[in-house]
Amino acid sequence: MLKNKIFIITGTTAVGKTELSLAFAEENNAEILCCDSTTVYRGMDIGTAKPTPAERSRVPHHGLDLVSPGENFSVGDYVEYAQKTVADIFSRGKNVLVSGGSGFYLKSFFSPVTDDLEIPNSVRERVAEILACGNAFAEKKLREINDDGRAAPENFDWENPRRIAKGLERCLASGKTLSDLKAEFDARECVFAAHSKHTILLSREKEDLNRRIELRTKKMFAEGLLDEVRALVAVGALRAGTPAGNAIGYRETLAWLSGGEPGGVSALAESVALSTRQLAAKQRKWFRTQIPIDEVRELS
Repeated sequence: MLKNKIFIITGTTAVGKTELSLAFAEENNAEILCCDSTTVYRGMDIGTAKPTPAERSRVPHHGLDLVSPGENFSVGDYVEYAQKTVADIFSRGKNVLVSGGSGFYLKSFFSPVTDDLEIPNSVRERVAEILACGNAFAEKKLREINDDGRAAPENFDWENPRRIAKGLERCLASGKTLSDLKAEFDARECVFAAHSKHTILLSREKEDLNRRIELRTKKMFAEGLLDEVRALVAVGALRAGTPAGNAIGYRETLAWLSGGEPGGVSALAESVALSTRQLAAKQRKWFRTQIPIDEVRELS
């Protein structure tokens, strides 16, 4: 193996990354850096399919249980954590295996995903006032800043309210147009540019993957997903609308509980399975274009 080479095993949710990552790490003197935006939350174990204590005992894992569900944890926080973790693992003579499939977390190993622009509270408050006037008004204000849209990047998603809000924050905080900000961002270097990478994409036939999703969903409920969510809600750690509360399995369960448990547990389980299948479909498309893949392993 090349010194300081980062190995990556990725693929859609439920494809089977955990077991193959454990075997790879054991065979190659590696430690696992998890690349998942949900497993960073403490107490969210069942719904995130977090590696079990037994699995963690086989290979050292990093990137798990970093914050409580009520705390903010951004992709920038992950990049900072990953840099320190990768350096530490290499310093001890071990290899690094990145395992997971969260889009921007994963992309951070290949290209810049964040910058150093800080958004003052005064700007956040101003943007909140603009958003309170409706999406159409917010879009109008952003287009005015960006010369009626002509100075915005061609692929800017004007139909996405969240993108509009973020665009307003960044333009107002910097005094620059979206195109100016994008040009500066594109000129940044990836923080892992000094490391070579080898990326393995795991894949399964759609029917096989859907079957695994159904089985995993049933397993989650059998292991106590409902109790896990109720316990987190009871201590105020998990709320709807937050990044943690929007995670698949938690989002549906929170809505189901607040809505009076319509259709019973079977209806909730189907809702979670449907959301998971939809995520897998989006991930399949994402992997085709967003990161370089060195090797595809078809599983069955």
